[in-house]
Amino acid sequence: MNIDLLRRLCETPGVPGREHRVRALIEQEIEGLFDETYVDPMGSLICTRYPTAELDEDTAAKRVLLLCHMDEIGFLVSHVTDKGFIHIDPVGGFDPRTLFARRVLVCTNQGDFKGVMNAGGKALHISSPEERKKIPEVTDFVVDLGLGEETKDKVQVGDFIVMDEPLLDLGQKVVSKALDNRIACWLGIEAIRQLAASGEKHAFEIVVAFTAQEEVGLRGARTASFGVAPDIAFGVDTTLSCDTPGTPEKDTVTTQGKGFGLHIKDGSFIADIDLVEELEALAKEKGIPSQRTILARGGQDGAAGQQSGSGAKAVGVVVGTRYIHTIAEMIDKTDLEAARDILASYLATK
Repeated sequence: MNIDLLRRLCETPGVPGREHRVRALIEQEIEGLFDETYVDPMGSLICTRYPTAELDEDTAAKRVLLLCHMDEIGFLVSHVTDKGFIHIDPVGGFDPRTLFARRVLVCTNQGDFKGVMNAGGKALHISSPEERKKIPEVTDFVVDLGLGEETKDKVQVGDFIVMDEPLLDLGQKVVSKALDNRIACWLGIEAIRQLAASGEKHAFEIVVAFTAQEEVGLRGARTASFGVAPDIAFGVDTTLSCDTPGTPEKDTVTTQGKGFGLHIKDGSFIADIDLVEELEALAKEKGIPSQRTILARGGQDGAAGQQSGSGAKAVGVVVGTRYIHTIAEMIDKTDLEAARDILASYLATK
């Protein structure tokens, strides 16, 4: 497994609307894998691989779209005080309980600056028990670079902020910020690399869209899907893995180590059942572990692919992730490999 690529993807900062560095990394990594690439006006990277199998003269190749969003949840700078404290505006969904005393990276045109994030208010030793029970809003948190008044000379409104923690390879598990959704970027690269290395001919026209601004409403996937006009769309993403203490079994969504998630429904779409059953049969044939998944709320790029133009068949291929939308997101390598293998296998089937 190419952990080095996953590490570089996760540790490269890129929040919604600021995916430039991630896109540049992907552009370097995919050299030779696609026949055509371009960046659309939203900032999504659209990569096309033409069919390699011979088709009948009257048969048009079906177009399969893999939607893999590049952005991670983070913040934009909304204000810098005269004393150098940075106020923030979230881009993506955060649980404020996970934000206390975090190390962050503030990314500016003048360079990247390491800092700390904490909520405004009294410190532990001078606060009352009642004050300590209060959970602040996300916008109550501030960032301190330790530069004091100099901060205003270096940071401006619109600069972006990400959590600053390295990826950890824990044997069978991987822990990192931004696994949501750099694992999909990894899959969009590695599945095509595996297909190319296999030498198998494929009749599909394959388009991998590394999309922008998913975390704020599937925005890049909507425009990318409209432009591509797929016949079949895959939303490639993370999903919840709540197989941890304190969660009822019925709410686990996925169990780590049991394979990729075959995503059937969430708050944004319902998968095409024929496509679900086709993928499930292929997984069984190839010995690829899988599990069906339904997410009660939330959405992912597969919905944009499904609803583009006159519509497309769509399904999600997802990887169960513990502690999602935190700096401690955790996946199982078995599940990531299974997601790669099912995508590569499906793309070679027709």
